[in-house]
Amino acid sequence: MGLETYSTAQLVGLFAIGAIGSGINSVAGGGTLLTFPFLTQGIGLSASVANATNAVALWPGSLGGVLGLRSEYAATQRSLRRLALVTFLGGASGAALFLSTSERVFRQLVPLLILFAALLLFFQPKIRKAFADRDRSIPVAAGMAIQFAVAVYGGYFGAGMGIMMLAAFSLFVPGNTHQINFLKNALGVLINFSASVYFVAKGAVNLPVALVLAVGGVVGGYVAASLSLKVDPNRLRTGVAVYGVLVAAYYAWQVFGTAG
Repeated sequence: MGLETYSTAQLVGLFAIGAIGSGINSVAGGGTLLTFPFLTQGIGLSASVANATNAVALWPGSLGGVLGLRSEYAATQRSLRRLALVTFLGGASGAALFLSTSERVFRQLVPLLILFAALLLFFQPKIRKAFADRDRSIPVAAGMAIQFAVAVYGGYFGAGMGIMMLAAFSLFVPGNTHQINFLKNALGVLINFSASVYFVAKGAVNLPVALVLAVGGVVGGYVAASLSLKVDPNRLRTGVAVYGVLVAAYYAWQVFGTAG
């Protein structure tokens, strides 16, 4: 199915939502809470194809966040090497788990997954503080196991995985805020890339739609870099989280509303 299938308005909207979603990811997180609903409601993709397409479109834009903090690579390369393989395998495993889930079951899970991501985003400062106040005392092996589990979730759905990684890293990864953010961004790209390879290999992706969304995401990430200092990330984060709760309620109504 090529781009000619979609109207000009849909393609413009797809580019714009990719740009906005990537920009939100750069500033506060939660861009998937915008892009996923647009793929299902605005473009008309099934929930499963929308999820796989969204994953493929995300990682090029996220790569900009890694390049922007590339100066932190030297300080984090030990942790990056240690966590890269389990992250890649976890992302691919999550993608495989996703493709083994039927469309009907995934549609029923979507409201819960979106609600979970929205709540993670809303409580992000408290989650960070709760984990930052603890001593980094867990063994590295345990931290790698936690990272594998986060990567599985990321490969399966992904929204909110950055917050989960930040919480986990506070328990076993040394470094300042910029170094931890670089590590989170780099491993997030790896999760999305490994899942994307699997999704594309299995033919689960609408590639033309993913391309337009990805181009918009790259543009949005670039613009967000210059605007990030002018935007209050806490207000944006709260707004996106509240929107996510409403989206979760809408999907729940769609799936379960006719049950009675």
